[in-house]
Amino acid sequence: MSTQDANTQSLTLVQAVRDGLYGEMERNEDVVVMGEDVGKNGGVFRATQGLHEEFGDDRVIDTPLAEAGIVGTAIGMAAYGLRPVPEMQFSGFMYPAFDQIVSHAARLRNRSRGRYNCPLTVRAPYGGGIRAPEHHSESKEAFYVHEAGLKVVVPSTPKETKGLLTAAIRDPDPVIFLEPKLIYRSFREEVPDDPYTVELGEAKVRREGADVSVFTWGAMTRPTVEAAEELAEEGIDAEVIDLRTLSPMDTETIVESFKKTGRATVVHEAPKTGGLAGEIIATIQEEVLLYQEAPVTRVTGFDVPYPLYALEDYYLPEPARIKDGIREAVEF
Repeated sequence: MSTQDANTQSLTLVQAVRDGLYGEMERNEDVVVMGEDVGKNGGVFRATQGLHEEFGDDRVIDTPLAEAGIVGTAIGMAAYGLRPVPEMQFSGFMYPAFDQIVSHAARLRNRSRGRYNCPLTVRAPYGGGIRAPEHHSESKEAFYVHEAGLKVVVPSTPKETKGLLTAAIRDPDPVIFLEPKLIYRSFREEVPDDPYTVELGEAKVRREGADVSVFTWGAMTRPTVEAAEELAEEGIDAEVIDLRTLSPMDTETIVESFKKTGRATVVHEAPKTGGLAGEIIATIQEEVLLYQEAPVTRVTGFDVPYPLYALEDYYLPEPARIKDGIREAVEF
């Protein structure tokens, strides 16, 4: 890691994850990291590298290969008063833990009528683009957004990753923190050394524009901004909104942007059917129908099993396909 001044470091996104974990573990002894190979091995993507040496066996816990057991144990620890941060090696391995997440973590506060809460942050590398098998590359954020009681976060920059992860760990309720591994090491950003938070539930305007609103998140943010910049040379002025938190979703920013442009495109890597683009479009219909100038377009993954690596580039939205979707909304 290089250091450009005394207060920031130039970090990749996965290094920002590690920096955020370190800061919260140093600040609060109740924060516990756990998962498969997170200790001496530093995690499959090295997001926990060095934490075991710094904080020891009691706070950086190597677990058996048992996702349901990892999350179930973490829920009990959270109810006891700790702040566990379990790591799933890949989001596609979370399904054995799904019952624990939706049946227990998400419901603990309501079920106990507020006697217990569940300050749990489940971290998982997610999404495609690194030539991994299909069950390592899926984009299933909609599963978790559908479950009341969970917050769902997908960062897109190193600086915001640290702030959002810190906010998630400090949150009193369960957070699903999905880390887009396509951009784990694809670029660097100056990240403050001291702990800080980025408020959950707030979207970020990545590019101001007047002709069309483009809503996206995670690894799709960079190709979407790239597409918007290229379209600007054609005279199309696209506003790019990075939602950052998918639940609760920042509907106010969505509505205000659409009121300005009257047109929209949604970009996500999950399959089209049942994807969150449908929810965003429904929100626009309910809240600002009379501002609408054209059908909202979707640029998404396809309704097929995630492809093997030879076809991966055709599956994920990239700038050319994103530009086509935006043009369709503008030229209607």
